[in-house]
Amino acid sequence: MSGITSMAAAGSGYEIRAATEDDAAHIARIVQLAYARYVPRIGKPPAPMLDDYERRVAEGVVWVIEQGDCVAGLIVLISQPDHLLLDNVAVAPGYQGRGLGRRLLAFAESLARGRGYREIRLYTHELMVESQRLYARMGYEETDRRIEAGYSRVFMRKLLDVPEEPPRWRWDDPSA
Repeated sequence: MSGITSMAAAGSGYEIRAATEDDAAHIARIVQLAYARYVPRIGKPPAPMLDDYERRVAEGVVWVIEQGDCVAGLIVLISQPDHLLLDNVAVAPGYQGRGLGRRLLAFAESLARGRGYREIRLYTHELMVESQRLYARMGYEETDRRIEAGYSRVFMRKLLDVPEEPPRWRWDDPSA
């Protein structure tokens, strides 16, 4: 786990921090509001609307972006053996259009690099084309489309520039 517990979103008055138990109900409400517009399009609630955010917060995988004491959005980031999974990003409707989603995605990249990952992966519903466009603008590329857990999903990834560790050799080692 990275030691990052909070990070100011540069010049914005917003701070990104690890979610706490006290945030869980508010996080669930933001997700419900942010994804509600997709229910008619998809024909059922998108998967993030069905998640257990008390459990996710307890797992330590949820981060929030806030201004003062007002939580405006969240991101769920799950460590996998070879990549960081961006499981969900949501911004409250009243805060959308202010670049908070992009700030949360940039935070994910910073966290991934700090944990030594070279790749972030995500998936979204094939009918959530606005999300796909945002991810593409942020450097994500589509890798697959398939039905998973009853949803038609688009899988995407972003390869990260992570500096290689310098070679470990000694000046006095003749075999180097």
